[in-house]
Amino acid sequence: MSDAAALVNEVLLAEPRGFCAGVDRAIEIVERALVKFGAPIYVRHEIVHNTYVVNDLKAKGAIFIEDLAEVPPGATLVFSAHGVSRAVRDEAAARGFQVFDATCPLVTKVHVEVAKLAREGFEFIMIGHKGHPEVEGTMGQLSDGIYLVEDVADVAGVRPRGDKLAVVTQTTLSVDDAAGILAEVKRVFPHVREPKKQDICYATQNRQDAVKLLAPQVDVVIVVGSPTSSNSNRLRELAERLGTDAYMVDAAEDLQAAWFDGHPHGARVGLTAGASAPDILVQQVIARLKALGALSVQRMHGVEETVHFPLPMGLGDKSMQQVAAERSAPRS
Repeated sequence: MSDAAALVNEVLLAEPRGFCAGVDRAIEIVERALVKFGAPIYVRHEIVHNTYVVNDLKAKGAIFIEDLAEVPPGATLVFSAHGVSRAVRDEAAARGFQVFDATCPLVTKVHVEVAKLAREGFEFIMIGHKGHPEVEGTMGQLSDGIYLVEDVADVAGVRPRGDKLAVVTQTTLSVDDAAGILAEVKRVFPHVREPKKQDICYATQNRQDAVKLLAPQVDVVIVVGSPTSSNSNRLRELAERLGTDAYMVDAAEDLQAAWFDGHPHGARVGLTAGASAPDILVQQVIARLKALGALSVQRMHGVEETVHFPLPMGLGDKSMQQVAAERSAPRS
């Protein structure tokens, strides 16, 4: 065996990893719309933040846009999993598009909570990353009275007009970072109203918990995910915070042999994937790690996810096979 082939000894797979229910649902909405209505299907923003997924859907006939002015009259439009502002929703309705909403139901839950509490006179602090489409969508549920904080220092700059204040959170944040910021919010605003259930989604929590178990057992952590994926970036940061070298790759060819150097018996590599990364990419990374010498691949024990979200009316009442058969059947 060559020196290069012995760089990696073993691969430890995090559980769970990869697609969550919200991502599965969003991709299926676009695929079903393409089969049922034919190309092109327009999608506002990347349906999920993964290069492979977006390119695959482009090849099938999806067109990704940011401005609704790019969508022709009468077209079918899908809102991405990250959600949209009320202004975007209203514009789509005014333009008469056939709209299918692929917003993750856990993001929709936050939107509903914001709308409900706003009617009761609440203002909001939103914990999240400026410019992220989910944050823009949630903050865009209101015309004013919602204040973004990205870190603990930002909390001091919040100046609510009244004394009714609630807090909401981007669903894909670091659980630990969000907890630290929330603690500061509660210190500065002791009467702030918290969500009944934490806004950070179950999949984000589960994948971060898996990395907390994985990182101390390996020499290097590899996260499969695209640079734009918030939850994937948080996994890499978490592994680094735990003292393990960690790298994020969009595809197997991004792996660099130098990352695994310096381990006499070959590196033990931990492998996980963000919630928007398909399993085919994980399998390709495993194949590349085997080419670098990995002799075994072991799965860790972890939470089994059984969450499933229904599809929108008009798309979810038949199987993909039925939809495809109907589309290909001769018309009378």
